[in-house]
Amino acid sequence: MIHEVVREEGETELERSNSALAWSSLAAGLSMGFSLLTLALLQAQLPAAPWSEIISAAGYTVGFIIVIMGRQQLFTESTLTAMLPLFVHRDRATLLKVVRLWSIVLVGNLVGTALVARLLSLPGVFAPGVDQAMRTLGGAIVHGDNLPSFVRAVFAGWLIALMVWVLPSARSARLFVILLFTFVVGLGHFPHIVAGSVEAAFAVYVGDASLKDYFTGFLLPTLIANTIGGVALAALLNHAPLAEEVS
Repeated sequence: MIHEVVREEGETELERSNSALAWSSLAAGLSMGFSLLTLALLQAQLPAAPWSEIISAAGYTVGFIIVIMGRQQLFTESTLTAMLPLFVHRDRATLLKVVRLWSIVLVGNLVGTALVARLLSLPGVFAPGVDQAMRTLGGAIVHGDNLPSFVRAVFAGWLIALMVWVLPSARSARLFVILLFTFVVGLGHFPHIVAGSVEAAFAVYVGDASLKDYFTGFLLPTLIANTIGGVALAALLNHAPLAEEVS
């Protein structure tokens, strides 16, 4: 039942117009800026203690709550929803629709994150402590160790796709499910292509990273790892047990 609910949602997404996908994904990219902002606001107010990181990680969930509850288009969600129709139909037409959806949504998400990161980086808008927290987060995501960051990004794509799989059966607990899964992503510092893009773009705007750092240190490895987590570990593994029944 869950498979069919998610697949039908994917079929609907694949039929949406280019403009609808573009506006929805742009809105999602802009909304994800609140994850960085809320996380930084909490970090700036909390004392330097081992438990502070647990509390501040709750701020990371805010952007995801806005995007998912608001039905905005997020790239890592589509690694599950768009792939199930492809696994069922296995034809060229569906493949082209998936490529179209992924391309538009990814570009829209990244443009939105670039815009909101520019707003967040404007001097004097936030207290110095908040600015410093955002700089620390941005620097960490573009200058992290490549292999550990890549593995953590696989977990990020996996968890977000699994969250999408769980949501249809959550009913009134949808908010709790979003909080739980995205809290783990934030607490584990699992790089997410959209939420992390706000942090990485912020680092570029304030001069802590170059465009090369943004693309090679964050964007490309995170995109590949999130997609592996969403497609191979979530979509494929959840489809495989039902492949004969739904084909």
